[in-house]
Amino acid sequence: MDTLLPAGVAGGALFQPVVDLDSGSVVAVTAHAGPPVPAEVSSDPAGEDVRKALEGARALSGVTLPLRITIRAETLALGRGPLTRLHHGLHEAGRHPRDVIVCVAGGFPPAVRASVAAGVADLRHAGYPVAYGGLGAAHAPLDLLIDGTPSMVELDRDLARRAVADPRRAALVEGLVTVAHRMGTRVLAPGVQTEEQLIKLRALGVRLVQGPLLTPPDWRPGQPVTVPVPVARDDHPGTADLGPRVSEFTLPAVTLPEGASAGDVLEALHGADGTSSIVLVDARNRPRATVNRSRFLLTLSGPFGHALHASKPAFRLADQPRLVPKTVPAVAALRAAGRDEERVYDDLVVTDEIGRCQGIVRVADLIRALSR
Repeated sequence: MDTLLPAGVAGGALFQPVVDLDSGSVVAVTAHAGPPVPAEVSSDPAGEDVRKALEGARALSGVTLPLRITIRAETLALGRGPLTRLHHGLHEAGRHPRDVIVCVAGGFPPAVRASVAAGVADLRHAGYPVAYGGLGAAHAPLDLLIDGTPSMVELDRDLARRAVADPRRAALVEGLVTVAHRMGTRVLAPGVQTEEQLIKLRALGVRLVQGPLLTPPDWRPGQPVTVPVPVARDDHPGTADLGPRVSEFTLPAVTLPEGASAGDVLEALHGADGTSSIVLVDARNRPRATVNRSRFLLTLSGPFGHALHASKPAFRLADQPRLVPKTVPAVAALRAAGRDEERVYDDLVVTDEIGRCQGIVRVADLIRALSR
């Protein structure tokens, strides 16, 4: 995983949140259980990849926020063996593929490109959202981003840092963000350390960040994060004449099986501060209902609310999901949201080509962006 020490260290586990700059909320968490062992000194680099990922999953047991893990491209190139061990281990740790963002990092030499692409296809087929790390460096070829259709790309840490003072690198970051948005992909900047860096990255179109600026050293999931300055976002063009796509504003969704109880939903909301909704999905990760945080908590806070509802299916207190395909223009999604006066500010659920949940969009984000 990352060679720099992540934000929180507690009980041997290291935690670092992925923060949405517009809302100030945590949308995913990186966790692992100790300093990484460099691949060059490990007798089993692929096994080390899997071990670190599984230790991170166990460290986040009971936390419903999406988990971000890193797997090197070289491990994917070894075939399905390491991925099978990873998949079974995550299942034993209580993690569903839809809730684990697998970031592919490392080298992509031509000799292993086909094997890496096959590994990415296996991950996506199993239901894992895939990200690519090191964007803007030589080891993250742009054509792989097109073929792999990632849900997220992570800028190279050094590029994100040096873009503050180097106009050429800033132009590269802005160009990469524009390309990613047009592909329907979110951009994450890791290692943010200063307010100046945060302001610059947001002005260049980056919305998701990680780094020591945002959290204290002992941060743990469930604790607040701090976005130290209000950051205004510059407009970025979307597809010609249609404006930005809804995918540009998509955030990871907190999901639960459609049979989850109201008590399960309550626990998930307590473990995911800033989450405005829970998406109930079927076995194929297709949205079946959404639970609005405010209305749900209001129901359970009433007389005998917890006793009446906690052990019963949350579906009883849920609403029909408001679905939008990831390719829909944001302005069209906003118009659709406005047709339901009683739920105008409820989250929209973004779906892929075959109806699987890709994340959620907050209507307030669309209003702020489009009003500019």
